[in-house]
Amino acid sequence: MSANDPGPGLLVVTGPPGSGKSTVCEALADRWEPSVLVEGDAFFRFLRRGMIPPWLPEAHAQNDTTVRAAAASAGGFAAGGMAVVYDGVIGPWFLPAFTRLTGLDVIDYVVLLPPVETCLKRVETRIGHGFTDLDAARHMHDDFVRATTSDPGAASPPGVVLTDLPDDVAGVADAIIAAMASGRSRYTVAD
Repeated sequence: MSANDPGPGLLVVTGPPGSGKSTVCEALADRWEPSVLVEGDAFFRFLRRGMIPPWLPEAHAQNDTTVRAAAASAGGFAAGGMAVVYDGVIGPWFLPAFTRLTGLDVIDYVVLLPPVETCLKRVETRIGHGFTDLDAARHMHDDFVRATTSDPGAASPPGVVLTDLPDDVAGVADAIIAAMASGRSRYTVAD
């Protein structure tokens, strides 16, 4: 780790399905040592009987419990001195609760928000991924757009939102590292 590549305590990379989170999170976790990649989706695979697809409205309580467990895990690794990259859907609307559940005071938070058409094409052409619901992907993209677009005079959304993303994974990772180094991605839990 260096001044130009500070490494996270906990870096949350989020965005709608198809935004490129998983691919860039793997590349980011490989940049630091020791590092941990916490895949938010993996916690949903722990659910066995009675699991509700997490994109359905009736899954709210299940999702809340699952994300709480993921936040505690990510925070535990970071508290142990590891660079933690969290890959999952953590919208700005849930960020204060998620961050408190990590037990950390400060994290880095980056939203990847390419155009909806890009996200839908990626979701549609995925291989070996359980999520393929285009309507739900469009809805989640709309949620992120609404949550990260501030009205004039309103507070800016937390962390940093990257909309004009490079075409290559290394370029996206570099943009995230630059946001971290500049402090733009920092999110502090309010008391």
